[in-house]
Amino acid sequence: MVNTQSTTERPRDGGIGSLLDGRAVGAIGVGGLAVLSALAAIVGVTWKLLAISWVAFAAMAVGAPLGARSARRQRPLEAVWGYGLASGAMVTSAALFLVPQALGQHGRFGSLGIAVGFLAGYVGHTLGHRLTHLDLPVDHTAAALTVHALAAGAIIGAIYTAMPSLTSVLGVALVSHKAPAGYAAARRLADDGRSTVALLLPAAAVGLIALPVGMTGFDPSPVVRGLLFGVAAGVFLHVAVDLLPECSAGSESCPVDGEDHHRRDSLRSHAAISSVLGAVAVVGAWVGVAF
Repeated sequence: MVNTQSTTERPRDGGIGSLLDGRAVGAIGVGGLAVLSALAAIVGVTWKLLAISWVAFAAMAVGAPLGARSARRQRPLEAVWGYGLASGAMVTSAALFLVPQALGQHGRFGSLGIAVGFLAGYVGHTLGHRLTHLDLPVDHTAAALTVHALAAGAIIGAIYTAMPSLTSVLGVALVSHKAPAGYAAARRLADDGRSTVALLLPAAAVGLIALPVGMTGFDPSPVVRGLLFGVAAGVFLHVAVDLLPECSAGSESCPVDGEDHHRRDSLRSHAAISSVLGAVAVVGAWVGVAF
């Protein structure tokens, strides 16, 4: 979970090297998606895959600047509300849209994939801390979101080509988990002094895999589909849970002594309320288009 510390004393490594790395990673995402979209249009791949790829990209790309702007203000209460709303929306979106898709492909292997993805996200996060002393352009949240999008893109490319039409429910599913993820990941990157431009890669990752799969006509078995969609759902669910704000004892914004003890408890209340409201917003959007 997110430790909602004040960013005023956090080490920032946002030098020229880090900025260039972020721009390079982002350019790979945008450039690759643009080239693949052009190729897909030439070979006659269904417009539905193009629409899904670019809606997913736009949703995360819109959420990211909002998170970066919020981080620059360095307000603990705003951080709690930002992370709470985003993570609550992400958890609920995963439960409403990603998990059912995985289980719908294959019950047992979809379930296995969810467990594998969730644990892979945890292991990657935990082992990634061993590299924190190095100035690498890799953030574990951005990396996990990229893995999620790549795995989901493989299945989207295989099965959404056959869909008769795009639905408003699909649009809500994409926006409700891509936009909050972009916001929360950008906020974390900005807090650490890293360039948020790197998030253009996970934003484009759905299309980077879905379009080539759609062009080749690859049709995996239900077992493979369930496993891949499950991994995507599990990784995303781990990211969502990891981003839930936690005001633990000893954190800079929630000290335990004196009058600040009341402030820590107050931030905890705000964290709980904001996460629930994020969930309610996704449910409301889903009910509005599905019924």
